[in-house]
Amino acid sequence: MQDMLAFLFLILTVILFFLNILALMQLFSLYITLPLLFIFLYLTIYTFTYKKVYRGTPFRKRE
Repeated sequence: MQDMLAFLFLILTVILFFLNILALMQLFSLYITLPLLFIFLYLTIYTFTYKKVYRGTPFRKRE
């Protein structure tokens, strides 16, 4: 599931990059495309670098 989500975010980032290029040619609004591009860029990098790490059982104090 994590790999599929990363692949989906990667595709959406590429699509939003091309929409941003169109926005630079003033065919779309930059106020919409730039925040979306940066949000999906962040989510793409986050999903590729996130690792599930087993941190062990929590330490409990004995009474």
